[in-house]
Amino acid sequence: MVLDVSVVLTWILFLALFPVCFFWTRRAYRIFIKKDYSEVALKRGELPKNPKKWAPFTGFINLAGGLAAAWAIVGVLFLGYPYETWSALAGSTIWSKIFADFILRQQAHPFVFGRKKKEAAAELQ
Repeated sequence: MVLDVSVVLTWILFLALFPVCFFWTRRAYRIFIKKDYSEVALKRGELPKNPKKWAPFTGFINLAGGLAAAWAIVGVLFLGYPYETWSALAGSTIWSKIFADFILRQQAHPFVFGRKKKEAAAELQ
């Protein structure tokens, strides 16, 4: 095996699956088991009006992403998945999780037309 750019990127993708899997499954654990809604559908660091409403969706997205990343890791280490298979699974998982989080965040924080109430109240004072 010759060490070139594609080999380095392959190793980076594979090694990045470990912390990704850990953080996503830990977030699902916090939402479902500990009932900690502090990381549910955050937009600019702010929670939605009713985070408990969006918690099951966020938890499922994180759980599905974490399990898919774990499956890719197991596939490489124990099942001997070829590069094309596990890299497609890992890449699809990461991008799907990013898009699903974005869609959920946009649904939890609806777009408000006009001036925001905080800005309007600040101008009146």
